[in-house]
Amino acid sequence: MFVLTWATLLFSVRVSDAETGSSVWGKQSCRLTDYCITLVEGNITAEAGLCVVIPCSFTVPEDIKVLHIVWYKCESTKQRCGDGGMIFHSNTFSDQVQSEFKGRVSLLESDVSKKNCSIIVYDLKESDSGTYQLRVEALPREGSYKFSQRATVSVKGLSQRPTVMIPPLTEGQPTTLTCTAPGLCSGSEPTFTWRWRGGGESDADLRGNITAFKTENVTEFAKRRSSTLSFSPSAEHHGTSITCTVLFQGNVSTEETATLSVSCE
Repeated sequence: MFVLTWATLLFSVRVSDAETGSSVWGKQSCRLTDYCITLVEGNITAEAGLCVVIPCSFTVPEDIKVLHIVWYKCESTKQRCGDGGMIFHSNTFSDQVQSEFKGRVSLLESDVSKKNCSIIVYDLKESDSGTYQLRVEALPREGSYKFSQRATVSVKGLSQRPTVMIPPLTEGQPTTLTCTAPGLCSGSEPTFTWRWRGGGESDADLRGNITAFKTENVTEFAKRRSSTLSFSPSAEHHGTSITCTVLFQGNVSTEETATLSVSCE
C-alpha cells in the first residue's frame, strides 16, 4: 500500500533513476523500446472530500514530439481503457472528458514536453476508486501510445478531523478561535460551521460571535483553509464545548469538539 504524503506534492514528484529504472515512489516499466512509464506500485490511498496525487513520469523516442497527455479511469473487466473513460485531456478544448471529472483533474506540470504525467484529482468521491491509465498523443501520429500499466487509487470515507486552536481564554477579553480543515487541497471551498453547547443544553450560536474564512496558498496546488471565530468569553462559557464542522463537496463532513476553559481576571 502506498500512502501519499503532502511532501510528495510540496517538493515535486521525483522521476525515476535512468540507470536503475526505479525511484523513491515507483518502478519503471517498458513494454516497447523507449516507451517507458514510472508509476506507483500498489494502492494510492486517499479520503473522500480531499484530493489525491497520482505520481507519473514517462519516456518516448527522441524523435517523437509530445502534444497532449490523456488519462482514463478503467473498467476492471477490460484490459484497456476506452475513450468513454477519459477523465483528463491536456487539450482544454476536448469534449470527451467525463462530465463528473471536468474541472477536478489537473497536471502538476503543464509543460507536457517535460514528460511529467503526474495528476491531482480534487473533491474525491469513493466512486473514484479504481485504476487509471495514461495515453500520450504525439507527432507523428503513429508515435502516440497508450501505456498498459495502471495506477490504482483507493478512496475511503473521510476520517481526518479539523484542527481547533484555542488560545488562553480570559473572561471579558475578546479572543479568536481557529478551525483548520484537513487536507491541503485546491478544490472546491469547504463550508465551516461553529456550534456551542452549554452544560446539558442543545447546540447554540455564541452570542455576538464573528466568523471569517481564510485561504492560505501553500503551493500552486495546495491551499490551507481555515475559519476563525471571534467572541468575548464569559464565566458561562467555562467548561462548555465548541464544535467546528467542515463540509466538503459531495456532502462529506468531519468535525472536532474542544472544551473551553475561561479564567477570571
